[in-house]
Amino acid sequence: MEILQIFTLLGALGMFLYGMNMMSSGLQKASGDKLRGFLSAMTSKPFKGVLTGLGITSVIQSSSATTVMVVSFVNAGLLTLAQAISVIMGANIGTTVTAWLVSWLGFKADISILAVPLMALGFLFSNSKKNQRQNIGELIVGFCLLFLGLSFMKESVPDLNETPQVLEFVKTWSSYGFGSVLIFLAFGTVLTLVLQSSSATMAITLIMLSMGWIPFDMACAMVLGENIGTTITANIAASVGNTQAKRAAMSHTIFNVFGVIWALILFKPFLAVVGFLIELFGLPNPAAEGFVVSNPVSPEGTAALYGLSMLHTLFNSINTMILVWFIKYIEKAVVWIIKTPKNQESEIFKLKYISAGPLATPELATEQAFNEIIHFAEISRKGLGYAKMAINENNADRFEELRNKLVKYEEISDRIEYEIATFLNAVSAGDISEATSVKVKAMYKIIGELESLGDAGENISRILSRKNIHKKSFDATAIKHLENMADAVDNAYGAMIENLEAAHKGSLVDISNSYNAEDRINDMRNNLRDAEIEDIENGGKNYQTSVYYMDILNELECMGDFIINISQDIKRAFIER
Repeated sequence: MEILQIFTLLGALGMFLYGMNMMSSGLQKASGDKLRGFLSAMTSKPFKGVLTGLGITSVIQSSSATTVMVVSFVNAGLLTLAQAISVIMGANIGTTVTAWLVSWLGFKADISILAVPLMALGFLFSNSKKNQRQNIGELIVGFCLLFLGLSFMKESVPDLNETPQVLEFVKTWSSYGFGSVLIFLAFGTVLTLVLQSSSATMAITLIMLSMGWIPFDMACAMVLGENIGTTITANIAASVGNTQAKRAAMSHTIFNVFGVIWALILFKPFLAVVGFLIELFGLPNPAAEGFVVSNPVSPEGTAALYGLSMLHTLFNSINTMILVWFIKYIEKAVVWIIKTPKNQESEIFKLKYISAGPLATPELATEQAFNEIIHFAEISRKGLGYAKMAINENNADRFEELRNKLVKYEEISDRIEYEIATFLNAVSAGDISEATSVKVKAMYKIIGELESLGDAGENISRILSRKNIHKKSFDATAIKHLENMADAVDNAYGAMIENLEAAHKGSLVDISNSYNAEDRINDMRNNLRDAEIEDIENGGKNYQTSVYYMDILNELECMGDFIINISQDIKRAFIER
């Protein structure tokens, strides 16, 4: 192979992968919200879950995008792990649509002839002022690039008549009987790991088969390897994630490894079934002895391509039909393998939803970010609980323990804000829809307000420390007033989290609950402050003690301001847009 030909092949592969990502991104932006709604509504039973995963993955042509949504929904409590496993099973079947699409349009009909004229249509749509048309334009351009890349890959693969040494090299790999099956299985696994796309590996396998580089049975072994490779990629991504992400990835591995084991045990009978089904189409049996592909557009070439696609579909369909009855046992297995962390206290301070590896689907990643923001709000609310306990604590050692917790919560809020902001930067760097862009901007504001709430909690601990250093103490009435004020702020927290969750589900109508909570905080602060000033003027209170008291009131009132700001940000992004 000449150097230029190698680079042409790599460039064509890059075009294929870029086109697939672009097509998937366009589809997600055009129908992301509908897909999320469909996913949450259609998973009540295992078979519905399988159909849901199949349907969504068939549409967006990305099983990884479906898995991202699945893990997000599990963490949000909208899907159980068992339901997630059923959706992943369906996603495996859905991803086989790519193989049929490439076999039918990429080889049988030269879709690349239409790809360039279609680009003009995609360009026109992408320049439309309407956001939805822009998304459709991206979908069309991605579709065109995918098949142009496939066409260039076919053309850049060397002709065996000109370079017979390639065939001799492959023949040495194919001469070890069942050992050759294992070699090509490993090759398919490694290639999928390198390319990070089972669809791209499938396209390369189809090209190698259609050009006569490898026999049909070795191509089938590569397809089995691709199914293992894609699960390793998912596990690597989930290795830095939370427990549920790891369990979802592990269930995918169990599913595919089990399938590969029975497919290897029944390798020849399985191929015979595939060959029989292809013969029903009136084509030669690709699994027959002596079957050779001489020309990609010949009946033999068509039979080989359809046979490989049939094997891919049958493998995942049969595997699903077997294992769908054992979902509960798979769930128990992954829970046993991936243990729940013993230190739950430290686990709560970790990101739960957006730490599952590299960002693959920016449009759907906002789902994870919003889940993380709700989790952030819940952590912040727990910090308020410690502040309330610190106000009422007279024991020096116990107070110091609570003060350290408030300092720790402030550090945690800084870290979580930074991590979410970094994630949102990655989302913004991707190609996202206008509606998603508005949501991302609102999320930046929300995490800033939540971080300020952490600062307010630490400020309260400092005020209380100065009070203790100066040996001042609040009387029972003052403590009761501060507790009531903290309860009012806690009520505002509840309204804010309720609004966040409603916005996440798409059911937010107004934020009157937050306005009511904010009014109560302001009225209470004003009344308590006025009463305290009056007591000072009448000589009934120690001035320095009253200063500490009013400083804490002001900090709690500031927390109320940060909380109402969050609900207003939600309103602007999710109601008024």
